[in-house]
Amino acid sequence: MRAVELRGRDPEELERDLRELEQKLFSLNFEWQADENPDSNRKRKIRKDIARIKTILREKELEAEQTAAE
Repeated sequence: MRAVELRGRDPEELERDLRELEQKLFSLNFEWQADENPDSNRKRKIRKDIARIKTILREKELEAEQTAAE
């Protein structure tokens, strides 16, 4: 996912995507521990996507606070 694509989404959609990615990461951790298919690149990509979504959600939150203060 690209940050430009994510910025155009609603916060509700971002929250939904965040929950889905966290579930994927959780299941990958189990696979990793069971040594079924250790793919560190996939885990890294999901972690980065989670961080991107959290960052954009925080930006939107700060933006809303700023407009409410004005």
